[in-house]
Amino acid sequence: MTRIWHQSFTVLDDVPHYRDALRRHMSSVARPGTEIDFHGMRPGTYPSDYPGTHIGYAYLSGLHKEQFVSAALQAQDEGYDAFLIATIPDTGYEEIRTLVDIPVIALGQTSVLAAAQLGDRVGIVNFIAALEPQLRRNMRNYGLDRLVGPITQVDAAFADVMAAYADPAPLVAAFQAAAREVIAQGATVIVPGEGPLNVFLAEQGIARVDEVPVLDCLGTALSVAERRADQYRRTGLRPARVGFYGEQPPRALLDAARSWYGVTSALDSREDA
Repeated sequence: MTRIWHQSFTVLDDVPHYRDALRRHMSSVARPGTEIDFHGMRPGTYPSDYPGTHIGYAYLSGLHKEQFVSAALQAQDEGYDAFLIATIPDTGYEEIRTLVDIPVIALGQTSVLAAAQLGDRVGIVNFIAALEPQLRRNMRNYGLDRLVGPITQVDAAFADVMAAYADPAPLVAAFQAAAREVIAQGATVIVPGEGPLNVFLAEQGIARVDEVPVLDCLGTALSVAERRADQYRRTGLRPARVGFYGEQPPRALLDAARSWYGVTSALDSREDA
């Protein structure tokens, strides 16, 4: 059996339509013998508007990565085979990869790499405009910026995407319109931004717009997680452990530093709330 820890940037129980659709879709594309445990952010993480507002601020977005770090450490401690960062800005990815040895799969990076096998210019269609600077910077850091072309937004807010699970037609039309915008700008493959939109499109069976493929990002990331888990079990394959972006700090040093800053106790208290 392969155990995958799926980590969302949403509080999953706050968005039950998405939570249930996510479980249906991921279970349908998982191979036999894969067990996916779905985790979201702690209840109360977003006291104001939902995650889209927080994503628009560098500090707030960075602050939330501590939940991803804690989740990855817990996943390794509990014997999971891979950790899936299921949000397109790849929250905490570079740091987490230095902290755990189990495979860490980042949705944004994985999606663009997979999309490049289907077309030579990747267009991203999301519904949170504030994500674009993060996505552009990430792709530069990964060395993938030459693959990514236009990034545009569906004419829909987070609440509209959630409502579309009950009334799909408006969001389908809005996505197709946005997809045609990036196609007109030269995109030959489309990556849907963020999990809720991805899962919605997959459930609607939308895999192409005007003969341009639309990638199932989460399904693809899951497949990569399964394959990387196999490699890790067979050969111990893991990232480089040299240099600032590769060196792995001793666990005792890491735990002491996080404890001194109150990170562990703060997150534990939220868990008990």
